[in-house]
Amino acid sequence: MKEISFSITISATPERVWKILWQDNTFRDWAGLIDPGTYMVGEMKEGNIIQFISSENGYGVTSKVDKLVANEFLLLSHKSDTKNNGTQEREEQWSGGKESYLLTQDGGKVILTVKFDVPEELEEMFTQLYPAALERIRTLSENISA
Repeated sequence: MKEISFSITISATPERVWKILWQDNTFRDWAGLIDPGTYMVGEMKEGNIIQFISSENGYGVTSKVDKLVANEFLLLSHKSDTKNNGTQEREEQWSGGKESYLLTQDGGKVILTVKFDVPEELEEMFTQLYPAALERIRTLSENISA
């Protein structure tokens, strides 16, 4: 696994950006740019298990919320690759990886920094796709009606 990192500056409050990141309909919107049809199952609460599933192929990753400070920081540890019914059905590419979301304030704006461990064979794909997802997060966060 290799850690990769992305950052973007957003003209919105941390509360607004956090809502866009984790509210079901907006999560599906931006995450779908990385893996079409992606949705989340579970409650985003420290200690909870969350599944991130792609509706297109049914595969996803089961993760534990290791640390959550609302509107500021989220740390996930990926436990296993799973099928949408919760069964283990493929090689565990993501197991043991970490993923974090950090929101810091800078002069009335928010800097969103996302870091995650990615299997080396998927690094190029994420490097190409993730910037568009961050741009979508910015657009949704800065749009009052989203």
